[in-house]
Amino acid sequence: MGGDHGPAVTLPACRAFLDKHPQAELVLVGTAAALEEATTLPRCTHVIATEVVTMDDAVEVALRKKRDSSMRVAIQQLKDGAHACVSAGNTGALMAVARYLLKTLDGIERPAIATVMPNRLDGYTTVLDLGANVDCTPEHLLQFAVLGSALVAAVDNKPEPSVGLLNIGEEAIKGSETIKRAGELLRAAGTAGHINFQGNVEGNDIFMGTVDIVVCDGFVGNVLLKTSEGLAAMLSDFIKQEFTRTPLAKLAALVALPVLRRFKHRVDPRRYNGAALLGLRGLVFKSHGSADAYAFEQALTRAYDAARNRLLDRVQDRIVDTLPAGQDRLESLSSGDAASPQAA
Repeated sequence: MGGDHGPAVTLPACRAFLDKHPQAELVLVGTAAALEEATTLPRCTHVIATEVVTMDDAVEVALRKKRDSSMRVAIQQLKDGAHACVSAGNTGALMAVARYLLKTLDGIERPAIATVMPNRLDGYTTVLDLGANVDCTPEHLLQFAVLGSALVAAVDNKPEPSVGLLNIGEEAIKGSETIKRAGELLRAAGTAGHINFQGNVEGNDIFMGTVDIVVCDGFVGNVLLKTSEGLAAMLSDFIKQEFTRTPLAKLAALVALPVLRRFKHRVDPRRYNGAALLGLRGLVFKSHGSADAYAFEQALTRAYDAARNRLLDRVQDRIVDTLPAGQDRLESLSSGDAASPQAA
C-alpha cells in the first residue's frame, strides 16, 4: 500500500518477481479492495489490513493510532513466520514500527539503513547509515561496520569485506571528535580480527570501489544518497538533450547508443533499490517511495536473496564474534582493551 503509487506498482512488481523466482512465496498485506486486484497472482497469501500509513503520517500516528495498518501487520508477519518484509512506505514510520515490534539484536543500540551504490569496478559499494540515525556516537559507527560486514559477507559471499570510515580525509587526525574516536574503535576491532577495517575514506572512494563498505552517520549518508540519485538523473537528461540538438549530434548519438545504454543501465538507481534495515530481529527492506514496478521488483529480489543467504543468522553470528557481551564489549573497546578473537 505504501509509496507514491501503491498497488499500481507493487502488484505488477510482485508478478514479475514470482515469474522469476518459482520457489518464492509472497504474503500480500493491504486493504480488501487492493487485494481483490491480486487474486490472479500465484503463490500468494492475502492478509487484510483496515488502515494505511500515509507518506505524511507522523511516526506517532503510525506507532500508536494505526494499529491495524498494512505496514504494522506486514512487520507482524515476520514474527509469525515470514522470512522478510518489504515496504515502499513512510521510512520513519517503518523504522519506528519495525523497531517497536521486532526489537534490536543484542549488542546493537540502533538499526541502520544500508544500500548499495555502483562503482567503477563494475560492482557496488555498500553504504550505511542512510538516514535512520542523524546523530551517531562512535560506538554506533562501530556497530554499523559490524552490520555492514555481515550483510556483504552473506549476500555477496565475501567472508572478510573491507570497511572504510567516511571522513574529510584519509589521515586519522582529520574529522570531528566523533569520527576520530570511531576510527580508534574501528582500528581496534580490525586489529582484533573482527572486521577488515581499511581506514578513512572520502566520498569519491564510494564510486571508485576502494572498499566494500563505507560507514557514516545517517545525516551524511542520506545527503549522499539523494545527491547521487539526482546526479544520475541529471546526467541521463543531459546526454539525452545534447545528442538531439543537431543532425550531427543525432548521428553521434546513434553511433554511441550501445555504450550510452550500458552506462545508463549501470548507474540506474532503480537497479539498486531496496535498503536493508539492519540490526533488527527480522529482515526488513525499504523500497524508495517513488519506485516503479522494476525498482520495487529489485527490492523484493534483494530481500529474497538476503533471506535465502541467512542474513539474519549471519548478522547475529558476527555480532557474537565481535560484540559477544553487547554493551560490555563496546565499553571494552572504548577503553582501548581490544581483546583477541580467542579471548572474545
